[in-house]
Amino acid sequence: MVGPPSILSSSATPTQKSIYTQQTTPYGTNSSKLNPDRDGLQPSAAGNGPRTLSSSTMSFAPRGSSLNPSPAPGSFSSNLRSQLAPSRAGSNQDVNYSMVNLERLDEDDGMQPEQVISILRESLNREMKIKEGSENMLEALNTKKAKQTKEQRQRVEAELNSSNQKIKELRNQISELQRPKLPTTPTKSRMESLFQSNGLRSPPSAAKSAGSDFDEPTESPTYALAEILQALELEGLTPDYYVGHANNLVELFKRYPTLKSLIKKSNADVEREQALKFIRAFLDVKGGVHEVSRSVIRTIAAVAEHSEDRLRAICIETLAEVMVRDPALLVASGGLRPLADALGEGTYEASESLTAAFLFLLDAPQRRKYLRSGYELEALFTPFTDSLFAQEKILKQNSRSIAYALKSWPGLMALSMYNFRAVRSLISSLMLPNPTIRETVIDLLYSLLRIKSPFWATSFLAGRRLTTYGRVATLKAAGTKPVPEEESSDKNFVDHYTALLLAVLISSDMMPGLLQVTREAENSVLKRKTTLLIGEVLKLASRLLPSTWSSDLQLLPELFAAASHFGDDERFDATGTVYQISSVSRTLYRSAPNATGALVNTSNSSNDDNLASLEDQPKSNPAVTLDETTFRQLLVETQVLSSTNPVKWKWDIILKIIEGPLLNGKRLDEAIKASKFIKRIMSFYRPFKYKFAEVRNTRINQKYIKVGCALMHTLLQTTEGVKYLADNKLLRQIAECLAQCDPTSGLTAQSPMFSKERLSETLCCGYFAMLGTLSGDVKGLQMLDRWRMINMMYHIIDLKQRPDLIKLLLSNFDYSLQGHPRVLLSKALTAGSKEIRIHATNVLRKYSKGSKPNGTTTQGVSDSKWAIQLLVTQLYDPEVEVCATAIKILEEACNRKNYLEYIVECRPALDHLGEIGAPLLLRFLSTSIGYHYLDGLDYISNEMDDWFLGRNDTYVGVIEASLARAFVEMPEESSHRMSVDEESFDMDADTDAHVPPHFYRELTRTKEGCKLLRDKGHFDEFASTIRDYGMLSDDAELILKVKGCLWAVGNVGSMELGAPFLEESVHGLEILSEYGWDSNTTTMGTSLGLCIPQRLNKLFSYQTWQHEKVSDIFMTKEQKNTVALAKTDDDFVSNRILELIVDLGNTVLQKRAMTELMHIKSKKVPNFRQPALFRKVMILLESHHFRLTVRRFVIELFDRSVLRRIVFEESEEDGLASEDDSASEGRTERQRSISDVSRS
Repeated sequence: MVGPPSILSSSATPTQKSIYTQQTTPYGTNSSKLNPDRDGLQPSAAGNGPRTLSSSTMSFAPRGSSLNPSPAPGSFSSNLRSQLAPSRAGSNQDVNYSMVNLERLDEDDGMQPEQVISILRESLNREMKIKEGSENMLEALNTKKAKQTKEQRQRVEAELNSSNQKIKELRNQISELQRPKLPTTPTKSRMESLFQSNGLRSPPSAAKSAGSDFDEPTESPTYALAEILQALELEGLTPDYYVGHANNLVELFKRYPTLKSLIKKSNADVEREQALKFIRAFLDVKGGVHEVSRSVIRTIAAVAEHSEDRLRAICIETLAEVMVRDPALLVASGGLRPLADALGEGTYEASESLTAAFLFLLDAPQRRKYLRSGYELEALFTPFTDSLFAQEKILKQNSRSIAYALKSWPGLMALSMYNFRAVRSLISSLMLPNPTIRETVIDLLYSLLRIKSPFWATSFLAGRRLTTYGRVATLKAAGTKPVPEEESSDKNFVDHYTALLLAVLISSDMMPGLLQVTREAENSVLKRKTTLLIGEVLKLASRLLPSTWSSDLQLLPELFAAASHFGDDERFDATGTVYQISSVSRTLYRSAPNATGALVNTSNSSNDDNLASLEDQPKSNPAVTLDETTFRQLLVETQVLSSTNPVKWKWDIILKIIEGPLLNGKRLDEAIKASKFIKRIMSFYRPFKYKFAEVRNTRINQKYIKVGCALMHTLLQTTEGVKYLADNKLLRQIAECLAQCDPTSGLTAQSPMFSKERLSETLCCGYFAMLGTLSGDVKGLQMLDRWRMINMMYHIIDLKQRPDLIKLLLSNFDYSLQGHPRVLLSKALTAGSKEIRIHATNVLRKYSKGSKPNGTTTQGVSDSKWAIQLLVTQLYDPEVEVCATAIKILEEACNRKNYLEYIVECRPALDHLGEIGAPLLLRFLSTSIGYHYLDGLDYISNEMDDWFLGRNDTYVGVIEASLARAFVEMPEESSHRMSVDEESFDMDADTDAHVPPHFYRELTRTKEGCKLLRDKGHFDEFASTIRDYGMLSDDAELILKVKGCLWAVGNVGSMELGAPFLEESVHGLEILSEYGWDSNTTTMGTSLGLCIPQRLNKLFSYQTWQHEKVSDIFMTKEQKNTVALAKTDDDFVSNRILELIVDLGNTVLQKRAMTELMHIKSKKVPNFRQPALFRKVMILLESHHFRLTVRRFVIELFDRSVLRRIVFEESEEDGLASEDDSASEGRTERQRSISDVSRS
């Protein structure tokens, strides 16, 4: 088969080449493409032979394009070189230069592989941003005239290709570095090139050895030694190989004479590592930390303070674990200082775990006393307030730790001390003219407030205007309507904490700081990011905060005051900022559904039926009644009639025409017969034209799928459209592509159009969205049946090898009509694999809520009965995961009362599911019908006793774990590849962030439940527990019980019938208001379930505590006497040694003391071989702080036999004898032979 030309002439843009070139794609189609002019599914005479392109395919290339064959690999095309030489030369040089630099990085012995990978990742992130910017620029250029932007488009496309090449190379290098490397046997290794005289590296000259200032390139001797030794371990090689490496080893020892000491340290590192593992083994045993002495902890702390020590990171981790298990031991041993230094300096990469250890201490008063009130965590903010020494890596790392702290109650309470001093210092760093600090703080605020950037944020940050997105957002908002919920309080419980955190940030002057960045920042991207953040904060405040907070915030008084100073030139910047914020706010409002829409619907539920019935009626489109002149002018503006290149077409105008005038049969007939408008668009979508089917699957290109689905819907609305669609080759070719995947059809292809790779990489997946549009209409189903596509789908459902294809079919079908689609779904629910059954169950989610595919909702339960019945059937699936999925969906459907009642009528049996079915049974309690149904099963009384006796406490653990999971860092948004069934996978998002159902909450929804609760007297028991033990802080079991009682009381009081349990005949909002809490309500006065204290300082009223000193923790009177005795000795020399060792802890006296100690040792006095003196020195090392180098120095002063004598408890005479034996054993064979000869 001959595809579209692979080498286009200079008139073709690179975009056309990348989209429509067949040879450059990884999907070969030579043997799979059949003749487009023959009918349907009938095989040709040549079988599956090559197919030829029709004339329309050949005319798709631009006029004047070259039809020369593609050059062979390794040859050059003069046309391509002359066309792209100016724009690609620089890019190729950049690629080569970057690759050379990366090779040099890889060859640098002084740089660890982790550092090289970090540098490569930074380069990769930079190239990803360049690629994204190039794609946005191409999108912007597509809206302009092609002739005016031809050269610019070529340059941008060349830059995009260059970025893609760099990204590929960088990813390959990162994967190579991350792959575990095994020792190899190269003929000439890197060490041989370093140490052999081959001109690459000359030996040191006499001038350099005499003290020249010019230094040679440094080489890590230990790394070189390790590599040579590793090469010598290989067996079975030639003698020349071993001789060469041995010569390299000799030359290495000559070059680095001190390498022997390094070898000893390397060997000692292995022993130190094993010793540290032995100490950590104590931490894994219950109570084992109490067996670790202070001297050991001090030694670990000394290693943790040494920044260049290889074991520093693991020592810091060990100290953090000791701090969690026994904080008193750590503080008494001086281990808190290295942890605080590592936290503030940002040198420890796992800073979040270190922050968690400090938060654990701050969480309880009995542990909090070991920390200084409000100081340890404030060290995290040091890099932000010191702009001269701010480093991006440290800023990023500390920002993650700050986010971790502020997303927890202990961290928020501790950092809010002293009138939010720490938070204010963070916000005030926005005033510093440092772009790195400002960008890091703004990214931190995005993370803290859990703000997800809208889909147009990337283009907006790149400089695009917002007017384009306003139209798209308006269409999106118009097509969707929030589902009216009966239960308005089932909301994301993270919102309450986010509201409180937002109030703290606003109180810390966040808005003035952000406004100053928008006025002073020189970086346009940073300014736009800040503007977007201001818009998101205003939107978040209006949704989460009470009106007393949000109303003043929306006014932005500082900004408007600056904009109204007409005599000041700065007012122009302020005015521009006002415009930008207003534009962003409008776009955010249009692009997101109203968060409180569901709540408003519940307050006006009496008018819902009438409003829904009106909105379900199709509105008359004014564009349908266009006159003939205007209609033809629109057709011309689309560029479809003047160009066969789809890139040049105006797709927004095409969509407007398809959804407007073409709904009129007369206009559609005119577009079909009097012009080539419909013909060319349908030709673009035909699979074997390889136009639409070869477009890359990106977010920008999703417009083609949207237009295709709109075209299918429009053609089904009129008789002319149905006839044209039935006779067109589009459905025939789609059926042929589908038959390639049907094993019973007899059609095969080497590379099927619907292969797994094509469906993920190209827009071939869009054909299933079009088939889904057809399945929502009776005439469309008839067409699918005509081309036997329904039969093929039944066969494909049975394919175990193609779950991706089955998921696409199930996700895109419209099940609103009774027919084959529902039968297919039912078959997948029962006969599919476990993965397919779970996916098919999730497909039922939107139909179980009464949602239609077009986004509208229905009030009656009749349209959802079939979905609910299938979900109830799924409760009996043999796989627990399938049952759990069905339980979640049914639980969501229970938010509407009529749906809940129908589910109860189905009488599902949930006994076999145990705890999994408990949430659904709890929802049954919210209606009288469900209450009596469960009461008949004797479920209520048994469940009530279980909750009262223990399930309340379990609920605390569940909700705290859910809160912790919800605060995990949000995953990175993928802005490249898209999925047609994306919405079906988003259905499971944030399910854990909602409040789990509580038994007493559901019980108090009905009068029968309230009566039972009053008769049982459980509420009074909860209230008395809170009164008696509410302020307890030292008994973990009672604290857990108080928490469970608080959740029970809160859930009871949140219900309208349960509020009187708190205080007779008083509404919950009034109770909160009396005690100083502002509640968030809608404009109609309906509570949104969120409240903020009127005075934040009163809530964050951490009182300063008395800090425990080190000497007050462990130094008892007996221990102090022991330390005092250890500082003196009867022997004069020993006494002097002890005095000098004490002086080693003084930095002023340290050098003199070390010199004198070395002088004493040089005299070979016997004191350094005395175990008694060694024990006293150990007591001094345990009770005083010494650096790691000093500790090594002190240990090396003593003879090695001292430690052996202490371990084996030998006497002094035995020790001297053993020393003589060891001395004789230490002689070499040559020395013994010489002495023997002399004796003879």
